[in-house]
Amino acid sequence: MFATLRRLYATIPDAAATARTASTPRAVRIRRAQQGIDADVASQEHDATPEGLTPSEFARYQRALAKGELLRGDGTTLTEAEWLERLDARRTRIRGVRQVKKDGQTDTEVVGQKVFLPNIIFKMVRNHTPAGQPYNPYEATFRVPQSVTKTDVRSYLLAVYGVQTTYIRTDNYMSPLRRAPGRTATTFADRTYKRAVVGLVEPFYYPQAEEDMPKEERDKRQKFTAERLLVGQGERNRKLYFLRATRAVDGGKKGWKWRTGTTASRGNILRLIAERRAEREEAVENVKARIREDRRQAPSEAA
Repeated sequence: MFATLRRLYATIPDAAATARTASTPRAVRIRRAQQGIDADVASQEHDATPEGLTPSEFARYQRALAKGELLRGDGTTLTEAEWLERLDARRTRIRGVRQVKKDGQTDTEVVGQKVFLPNIIFKMVRNHTPAGQPYNPYEATFRVPQSVTKTDVRSYLLAVYGVQTTYIRTDNYMSPLRRAPGRTATTFADRTYKRAVVGLVEPFYYPQAEEDMPKEERDKRQKFTAERLLVGQGERNRKLYFLRATRAVDGGKKGWKWRTGTTASRGNILRLIAERRAEREEAVENVKARIREDRRQAPSEAA
């Protein structure tokens, strides 16, 4: 019942480690540069040690080693691989349970209250991909409520979807305060959310964007979304409403009317354009003929 997938940071694919390195926040890169840590890593490489430690984990290992916290009873110290294995064991532990003894047997008991239907919404969006760079399939981006923590994100993805994560980075997007309509002193925040960037062990390719599809496939998809999902129906209803309101308000005052008669269809409009073009060409030909006639009569009058 409480079986789970172990997340081993030291055994993640090189591509996933490269994705984790590429997503390092700018503030972390600046801090490492100030500390003298070489942060200039090629775009196709990762900054993990041969044992799999990230720069932050390696710094923690060095601090623990200097404090003497890694000494064994026989006087030896934990190696980087052994320390990372112990760290992974703590990271992958099953949270929210405890071991209790009942009738001389050890049993697993859930601490707190079980939640079968979480009332939080994870909205998956496309990763931010700079121009000229390929899409990163070892990352997934979510918009989550601001009350959700990194532990909640990791537990939610693992318990609900069985998705293993290698790292989670979150940041808050705060919308500017605006005044509420019709009020002078009340302000409210609009479009404020938290973004969670999650590292994946297995790659996930987001569905192809419409702008990247061929024209036929893009037209087919837009037609499907318009018919089945009513995409754009609100905008069409809004335009129709304004047309009706304009006809009702301005129709009797300014004499504005709907197009009727010969200009009611596209075919009639094209026919009128063709007729006017023919009349213009005929007028030009008449002028040319009159000019030629004047030139022929000019020598006889001079004589």
